Amino acid sequence: MSNSTFPYDAKSEQAYKSNPAIRLFGNRFSNDQTSMELLCEFLLVIKAKKRIDVAEYATAFPPYTQLLEWNNDELEYAPKARLNLKLFSFLSASRLDSRHLTHREHYTQLIQELKKRIRIDSNDKTQVVKTLENLLLGFQGAGSGRTWCTQSFLPLSKSLLACEAIWKETSARKFNPYSWSNLFETRGKYFSTSQHAFFAGGGELLYLQICQAMKQNPGAIQAWNLDAKLEFSSEELEPEKLLNSLERGLAKFFSACPKFIDDLAEFIDDKLDPETAAKTDMHEQQPRFVEAGWCNSATWQEGYLLAVEMNRILSSGLDVMDSVYYLETLFMLHTLRNLIMQSSRCLSNGEAKWPGYYMAINRSDEENGTLKRISHQSLKNIEKTIYMAIRSHMQDTDIVQDEKILKEADTRSGHKFFLKMAKQAGLVIPKRGAWARFVLTPQILRVLVTTIVPQQGRITYETFKQLIRARWGMVFDEAGFGECCEWLGVEKVYLSSDTDAWLLEMLAESGLLMHLSDSCALVLHPNQGNDGAGS
Repeated sequence: MSNSTFPYDAKSEQAYKSNPAIRLFGNRFSNDQTSMELLCEFLLVIKAKKRIDVAEYATAFPPYTQLLEWNNDELEYAPKARLNLKLFSFLSASRLDSRHLTHREHYTQLIQELKKRIRIDSNDKTQVVKTLENLLLGFQGAGSGRTWCTQSFLPLSKSLLACEAIWKETSARKFNPYSWSNLFETRGKYFSTSQHAFFAGGGELLYLQICQAMKQNPGAIQAWNLDAKLEFSSEELEPEKLLNSLERGLAKFFSACPKFIDDLAEFIDDKLDPETAAKTDMHEQQPRFVEAGWCNSATWQEGYLLAVEMNRILSSGLDVMDSVYYLETLFMLHTLRNLIMQSSRCLSNGEAKWPGYYMAINRSDEENGTLKRISHQSLKNIEKTIYMAIRSHMQDTDIVQDEKILKEADTRSGHKFFLKMAKQAGLVIPKRGAWARFVLTPQILRVLVTTIVPQQGRITYETFKQLIRARWGMVFDEAGFGECCEWLGVEKVYLSSDTDAWLLEMLAESGLLMHLSDSCALVLHPNQGNDGAGS
């Protein structure tokens, strides 16, 4: 299978040459990056100023004409660090041993400066400050228990998006900085914003997957849609229309958060102490741009599906908090799908039929040993597929198959990463113990319904199962388990016709099912939406 990369040829880079998982999937997924941080990093790229070569753009994605012309140029974006905002919001809730003297002193200075700006009749400014601090702490999204600067906000507004910042405790002990301003005299000496520890590049990778998907010839998209029976709408089959709808959906998402939150965050980060933001976010009086990574060019289909599903969530009428959690779940599921599909593609020399795998889904309290065994076997086969695909990417290089390299690839970006994220999503149980298998949670089910059922519409239950199979490889009933057995290479088992009765019950309990008769039911879209790209 060809192993080209987008948006530029990365084959000469050390990460590409030395890490088989990065070669296979892109730069990069990591088990250190939480699902919320994956979403935060993606949205950080969306809202940051960006440029391709020297051509800047401020929209979420490049304009369609610029996308089509994009050829072998790196993507760069200018994220903000927002250290003042993080310090104000998270320091008091961070570990005591992680609070350096310079941090505590600057925190006190921010508090004093904020009190000067508060205009109230009473003298209890301390209580006002504490209320604002608790308000912002309530938006903590990821990193609880870490140093304050490595924590992230829920990505509810553009002013709560910040890049990763790592406090270099070893350097601080060695050189003993004496003031906050002293921390920034040498860039990167005490705070690193380019380490990619928790914002490991997964969000950048997914952004690039969507970008390269939008570059595809509409004819290729239509042929794939027909062959894989994905049933995209006519608007979704046109990348330019889908791109424009995504832009509108993202703009509406970021405008849904109360303006007060944006204004407060900007005020604390930039107005109380403009110098810190200037030192972290600017370089020679210009925005500090950083390079994004790359993705594997073969993954454009996964990127296109992500764009369609993300657009459906954004146009479904959800409130901003629900949108965040739906997107977080979608990004977890998509990452799992990407890992499996790209691995299947690799082992079949690029000719895997979409989606190339099966997830046999059980009810969480399933007692039928046969059903549990098939589900477990489908999980183990997926893990084996990813395991073998990574090793196949060591065979055509000059690098010796070092077991240490392979084990790290398995853990950080391979089958062990897949299993860890699947358990975090609730797609695999138990979290500990033997005989892990696939299940559904109510949250996953609602995301699947939202991204599959036409907006303000309904589809038959049988069509719903067919589309989940086509887009996610998930099977629930007797026929689906039979196909899964064939994929596994084991003898087909004969099951009762009500094997999937639990799924009907789950849909009904969620208010997403309408029974027309004993043999026919409709699956309903959960929300009334507004204008979107398709249905």
